[in-house]
Amino acid sequence: MKHNSIEILAPCGSLESVKAAVRQGADAVYIGSLRFSARAYAANFNDEQLLQAVRYCHLHGVKIHMAINTLVSDEEFPEALEAAKKAYQDGVDAFIIQDFGLYSILKNACPQIAFHASTQIGVHTPKAAQLLYEQGFERVVLAREMNAAEIVEVVQSCPVETEVFVHGALCMCVSGQCYLSAMIGGRSGNRGKCAQPCRLPFSVKGGTGHDLSLKDNCLANELDQLQQAGVTSAKIEGRMKRPEYVAAASALYRHTADNGFVKRAEIDRLQAVFSRGGFTDGYYCGKLGRQMFGVRSKDDVISATEKVLSDIRCEYKNEPQTNSVSFIFSMKKDSPVQLTAQCGIYSAYAKGEIPQQAVKAPLGNEKVISQLSKTGGTAFKAADISVDIDEGITIPVSSLNSMRRNVLSELTEKITHVPERTYISPVISKSTQHKTKNGLKYRASFRHCEIPECFLKCELVTIPISSDISKIKSLLKRGFNIAVEIPRAFFGQEDNIKQKLLYLRENGIKDVYCNNIGAVALAKSLDMNIHGGFGLNIFNTNALEFYKRLGVKDTELSIELTAEQINKIGGDCVRGAVGYGYLPLMIMRNCPNKNGGGCRSCNGKSLITDRKGNTFSMMCESGCTELLNCTPLVLSDKQEIFHNVEFLSLRFTFESKEESERVFNDYLNKNNPHGKYTRGLYFRGVE
Repeated sequence: MKHNSIEILAPCGSLESVKAAVRQGADAVYIGSLRFSARAYAANFNDEQLLQAVRYCHLHGVKIHMAINTLVSDEEFPEALEAAKKAYQDGVDAFIIQDFGLYSILKNACPQIAFHASTQIGVHTPKAAQLLYEQGFERVVLAREMNAAEIVEVVQSCPVETEVFVHGALCMCVSGQCYLSAMIGGRSGNRGKCAQPCRLPFSVKGGTGHDLSLKDNCLANELDQLQQAGVTSAKIEGRMKRPEYVAAASALYRHTADNGFVKRAEIDRLQAVFSRGGFTDGYYCGKLGRQMFGVRSKDDVISATEKVLSDIRCEYKNEPQTNSVSFIFSMKKDSPVQLTAQCGIYSAYAKGEIPQQAVKAPLGNEKVISQLSKTGGTAFKAADISVDIDEGITIPVSSLNSMRRNVLSELTEKITHVPERTYISPVISKSTQHKTKNGLKYRASFRHCEIPECFLKCELVTIPISSDISKIKSLLKRGFNIAVEIPRAFFGQEDNIKQKLLYLRENGIKDVYCNNIGAVALAKSLDMNIHGGFGLNIFNTNALEFYKRLGVKDTELSIELTAEQINKIGGDCVRGAVGYGYLPLMIMRNCPNKNGGGCRSCNGKSLITDRKGNTFSMMCESGCTELLNCTPLVLSDKQEIFHNVEFLSLRFTFESKEESERVFNDYLNKNNPHGKYTRGLYFRGVE
């Protein structure tokens, strides 16, 4: 299907959904592999179904993208590469990737496919998009939380294609930065196994009781703006949803893109199929607050009546005739009948029987044209039919129909044929034992500059980039080796942070702590020392080496790895593990307090409570809110579990001076923990 407007990209968790999307006008679809997809609980596609989906899409001129967008462990690389190789050779048009280790291998192994940077990477700044473009990504899927101006800024920053979520579920947390499901139940969103605990009751003061649950996104009314801004693709979320939802969403956005206006009835219908108390465009319009929050109620469920669903199914039951074909039919005395079909650059030919003298009525032009026009149920429509027949002869109509079927079948095979692609067998970095030097060192991270003297023993101390310069100079004078931390999310603030970094560099600060690819890109552009944080989600040896090649001096590894997995990661980049702290579970642009009595100064004093009575602290910084675990990670007595890390990071949030001194002393002396604590995921790991 050819359209001149913004690409409509539909989600498909099954072959039926693929057909629904294509038949309702999608320009492209995206699907998941069985194991390495961020929607692991969707039906997804086995090898046979994948090939069917690719052939069906390509027959109708629709592109098909494969999401292989989870974090991959070293042990899983062979299986992930085999899945990618199969999809590549079957003709998938693009891979959607989160894991930079997997990307660095596939980019060389599969040179004839496009690579799209998953929204799980958290791209929300121009520098991030530019860096990924330089690394070979053709498209970036932007963070759902961006507003219109921020999207335009990225679009205009470099030639990379941009993909924006226009419809579907909104996670409360910036994608790729949520560890709530992993910490609570061991099911990682970064591994495609999110249990969606945020949809369960979580309460702030004055809230509704579901203060981590947002309505579904709907940007149908803003689609023309996105198109005018130069956005490449309008992406619909929902690979776990039913085919009727896919059909209704594809139809709505197809009509809107082509005609420039929204059919209210189509929005109402889509809302009936699936919503959470209605839709929102709050992020795009910059209108955060209570109106964005919602849950799926009983009324939402019963609105998807059988009549609504049946009506939608009726709309996509028939095969669309997306390919125009021209027929040339020739029937001459004493020669086999010939039929040629032409469709674009493809042609097909069939030879029939030798015609007989007509006993009754000979086969005439009108009958031939009538029979060749019967292409219903196929992807072809007869656009032009040329007939050359000698008088007085005939063949059975069944023979003519058979020839028509044969040439259309041949055209189908030619259109859907996948030319052989070059596959270069990859060389994978082995996860051999990394050799540490000079024993385990400590690093500390603070939310303030009132740092006790004992932390001079740390090789690096991290403070917020927003810290007062006079206090930073005082710390330097006291002998601290200081790094400034760029927030994990800094929507619309790239230029402001750049100016701060320039100022800090002029005043003796050269070290930057980066938890986001955009932060890495920004620090790299200013030639500063880059220290990677846990938010980079480094899960394997190849990802570690990827970041080293980018210029990252050293980095923390993923907090979702077990100690055993960490110990097996190879390469020679200096690495560390988070060893203490109230681990961040979410980074949110829409503060839960806005669903309650109003946003207030958090600083560890604002709490949210789950259905079991556990309370979690929230802290605000740089326009976002961080949700922290209810109990601290403590490994003071278990430091020996790490055999190949150079440092442990101790993250302090709202601890008093005395508390932080006690914690540090416990680590220096390997004391047993005090009070309630967690071991994180270092022993139990994640699915």
